[in-house]
Amino acid sequence: MEERKKMGRSRKIGTEEVLFPLAESLHEMPQGYQDFIGEIVKDIKQQRVRTFLNANADMICLYWRIGKQVLEKQKAEGWGTKVIDRVSKDLRDEFPDMNGFSPRNIKYMRKFAETYYEYEFVQRVVAQIPWRTNISLMEKLNDNESRQWYAQKTLENGWSKTILELQIESGLKERQGKTVNNFQIALPKYESDLVNYAFKDPYIFDFLGTDAPRREIEIEKKLTEHIQQFLLELGQGFAFVGRQVHLEVGGDDFFIDLLFYHLRLRCYVVVELKACEFEPGFISQLNMYQNAVNDLLRHPDDKPTIGLLLVKGKNKTVVEYSLMGYTNPIGVADWKDRIEESMMTEIMESLPTIEQIEKELGDEI
Repeated sequence: MEERKKMGRSRKIGTEEVLFPLAESLHEMPQGYQDFIGEIVKDIKQQRVRTFLNANADMICLYWRIGKQVLEKQKAEGWGTKVIDRVSKDLRDEFPDMNGFSPRNIKYMRKFAETYYEYEFVQRVVAQIPWRTNISLMEKLNDNESRQWYAQKTLENGWSKTILELQIESGLKERQGKTVNNFQIALPKYESDLVNYAFKDPYIFDFLGTDAPRREIEIEKKLTEHIQQFLLELGQGFAFVGRQVHLEVGGDDFFIDLLFYHLRLRCYVVVELKACEFEPGFISQLNMYQNAVNDLLRHPDDKPTIGLLLVKGKNKTVVEYSLMGYTNPIGVADWKDRIEESMMTEIMESLPTIEQIEKELGDEI
């Protein structure tokens, strides 16, 4: 009994007796701390007996609840950031076989609860992706709207942490749905928004390397050699059909640069790649290819073929005038073999600084 007293004090929480280790700084803890840490311990113990089938989601929901409790106590009671060190110590003492209770990770939990204040969104989206991926969302993005957008995309596309960071660095959110197009005129309203969102501007083919070829036929070859990265940049739903796809029209031979089928849109996508700036005549050529695909390849259940013209620069007004009168859905976008300095500067300016991260997370991380 005497030995147990030396170890610490115990309290009855529910049907269990919880032992709180004594510490020299115990008298420095604010009033109500023992009840506070006791409730966290109780929550963790209840969590541990739940099914492991949804282990990741349950763990992240637990992290959110811990972060919310810490955040609320700090706001309501005026507790300083030093209390996180004590929470970390007590939880690691109580659960020595569990990882994740370092001071740094508890700060992430607090930031996590502050970032996603709607528990329903936590359960439905961010709890379904790994914790380290959630940390990347908090560290690399400066606003909650972007975090939620990329979290949803990560869940939809099954991105790894590395792929997510690449998408953030390339500014995917700012590029999505930005082609110059005639979709609203060529397609019904309920389809035009969906189609528009399936494309982006510009496309970044940085996997081509610094010695990227300049001739169109060589670029096509490089893109198909890196088909996995190419499809990743195009986005979910694209299935590669072929390169230099032969079409015979009126006895003449024509070759489509790149042909895809979009599984979600249920249609062919003709991609024409140009190694120069936009010219109005490119639209006429692409339109003819779309007509031929609709006539020769399209199944009766397929929707109209979409055309995507990729160029090395364009005048938006000239493109808009060039698209007038065409009834086939066509989008025009730039392609780049690297993230340009101006784009990278814009992306970097939208990211939080180290000082902002430290301020948001409390003391040094």
